[in-house]
Amino acid sequence: MDFLFELNLPTAPEGSRDVSGTLYRELKAAIINGRLVPGIRLPSTRKAPAILHVSRNTAQDVYERLAHDGLVSARRGSGTYVASPDYPVRPSGKAAQNNERDHRLRDFWLRNDVASALGFWHEISEPSLPSRIDLRPALIDPKLFPFAIFRQGMAKQLRLLETRPSSFKSPQGNQGSFQLRHCIAEHIALTRAVACHHDDVLVTSGAQQAFDLIARTLVEPGKTIVAVEDPGYPPMRVAFMAAGAELVPVPVDEEGIIVDAIPPGAGIICVCPSHQFPLGMSTSPARRRALIELARSRGAVIVEDDYDGEFRYDGSPIQALRTEASNDVIFYVGTFSKCMLPSLRLGFIVPPPWALRSLIAAKNCIDWHCPVPIQMSVAAFIRDGHLARHVRRMRRIYRGRRDLLLRLMGGNLAQWFRPIPSYYGMHVTALAEDIDCEAISAQLAGRGVQLHSLHRYHLGTERRNGLVFGYGTANEEHLRQVLHDLRELAGRF
Repeated sequence: MDFLFELNLPTAPEGSRDVSGTLYRELKAAIINGRLVPGIRLPSTRKAPAILHVSRNTAQDVYERLAHDGLVSARRGSGTYVASPDYPVRPSGKAAQNNERDHRLRDFWLRNDVASALGFWHEISEPSLPSRIDLRPALIDPKLFPFAIFRQGMAKQLRLLETRPSSFKSPQGNQGSFQLRHCIAEHIALTRAVACHHDDVLVTSGAQQAFDLIARTLVEPGKTIVAVEDPGYPPMRVAFMAAGAELVPVPVDEEGIIVDAIPPGAGIICVCPSHQFPLGMSTSPARRRALIELARSRGAVIVEDDYDGEFRYDGSPIQALRTEASNDVIFYVGTFSKCMLPSLRLGFIVPPPWALRSLIAAKNCIDWHCPVPIQMSVAAFIRDGHLARHVRRMRRIYRGRRDLLLRLMGGNLAQWFRPIPSYYGMHVTALAEDIDCEAISAQLAGRGVQLHSLHRYHLGTERRNGLVFGYGTANEEHLRQVLHDLRELAGRF
C-alpha cells in the first residue's frame, strides 16, 4: 500500500562513515519526541533509497536496531511499524503545560465551571471503571437505529453528488440544503405544530451550534442578560457565557419557568417548554401566554429548546411555544440527535424573520454550511418515511421503559423518591428529601452504573435534590438492576 512519508530527517554528510548511525538516531528521536506516533508504518527497505536516502541494507540494519530498542516492530508480510514505547513519549518543543495558565489564553476557557458544563456527560467518580449500565439523560442507543436503511440512502446521495456536484455556493445560500429544509418544515409542522416555510429554516451543526449562533448575533458583551431555567442544560449556558452575557438563573415549578422571577433586564430567555430539562414538566398554557407577553413588552426574545419533542406518550399533543402568532419573538431550536443520531451533528433554527439574515452570516463565518452528503441523506430519510417509522418504534420502546421505571419506583422506593410527572422525552426525574443523591450517584458509579443527581444541573441555589433517570440506552433488565441497587443504597440513609 502506497503512503506518504515526508518527514524531513537530516542525513549524514556525503562520504560519512556513520550513515547508519545518523538515520538510527534521527528515527529514534522522532519516535521519542512524538513526531512518529505508534502505528505509523515506516518506509519499506525497498523504498529506502528514494525516501530515506540510504541503501536497502542500511535501512534494514537501522530497523533491527530500533526493534531491539522496542521502538518498532516488524509484521510479516506487512512492514515495519512504530511501536508503543515502554516509557512516556516526550512531546517535541515546549509542549502545553496543562496545569499552567498562559497569559495568551482567554481566562474564560480556563474556568472550572466552563469545563464542568461542557464535560456534562463526563463522570468524576470511578473514572477507570467501565460503565456497565448507563442511565444518563439525553443519550440514545445507536443499536436501535436502522443503519442499513440510512446507509443505502447515503450511498444513493453520494452517487447523485458524483453526477451532479454541488456548486461553490451550495447549499442554497449556505442556509442549508433546500431538500432538508423542506423536510424539516414539514416534519415540525406535523409533529410540533410549528408553521414555517423552508426559507425560514437554518440548518446547524446540532443544537449546540444553534445556541452559539443565537448568542453571537444577539449578545452584547457585558450588557446582555440571559435568563435560564434552573436547573437546566449546562452546555447551552456556555454559549451565552462565552459571548459575554450575564446569566441569571430562574426557578421553575410544576407549571414551568416562573415568569415573575425573570429579571427586568433580561433580553434573552431560554426555556424548554414542552419537556423541561432535566425536571420533565411541561409549561402550562397560562405560563406560556405570560412568557410571550413579557418578552414582547420588554423587547426580549425567547430561545425554545425542543430537544426531544417527538417522543410523546400520554395525553393530547403539546404544541411548541413557537406559533404563527409568536414567531416574532421566538427562536425555535431543534435537533436530530435524539430522533436519529447525535453523531450526525445536525440541528436547525427557526428564528424570527428579522434575525435570519444575521444568523446565516454567523453560520457562514463559522463553517459555511453543514456537510452536504449528510444533509441530503437525512432529507431522504425523512422524505421516504423512515424517520416517522423510527420515531413510532422508539416511542413504543421508550414508553415501555418509562412505564416500568415508574412502576418500580412506585413500589418499595416510594418512601424515598417522588417521580415528577412527565409525558415526553427519554428521562424521568425523581425528587428526594432526606437522601444525599450525589453520594448515591457516586456509589452507583462504583458499581459501574452512571446515574446523574440534580446537583450538576443547577446554576444558582440548589432548590431540589433528586436523581435523573435516562432510559435512552438502558433496557428493562438494566432498569430493574439499577432500581434494586438503589433500593439497597437508599435503605442505608
